[in-house]
Amino acid sequence: MTNRRNTIQRKIILDSLRKMANHPTIEELYAEVSKEYPTISKTTVYRNLRILAQNDLVLRILLPDGLERYDGANHRHYHFQCNGCGSIFDVEIPYLRDMELAASRKYGFEIQSHDIVFNGICNKC
Repeated sequence: MTNRRNTIQRKIILDSLRKMANHPTIEELYAEVSKEYPTISKTTVYRNLRILAQNDLVLRILLPDGLERYDGANHRHYHFQCNGCGSIFDVEIPYLRDMELAASRKYGFEIQSHDIVFNGICNKC
């Protein structure tokens, strides 16, 4: 684990992320944080968000289009990305550890986690 020391900046970033339900990009999170804390730097947000993700305090979501988004809910779960509006939604179904075990046994990998992003059209589109 990397730098588990709590800092005021880390708390501000974590609190802001947990208030946002849209799975923001780093840029979107920085814009939100800087509204209330205009002196915080973009570099501080980037560095601390990555530390929070490395320490499993937030989830880093890698989307097929290359975008990186973050989720304040740090339990393992899946996501849905709407091809219409681009929104990201949580998909609360059981996390399939059996899939990790099957791949590990077949290929000899040491699998630590997996991410699945479902794609389609949301019910609002």
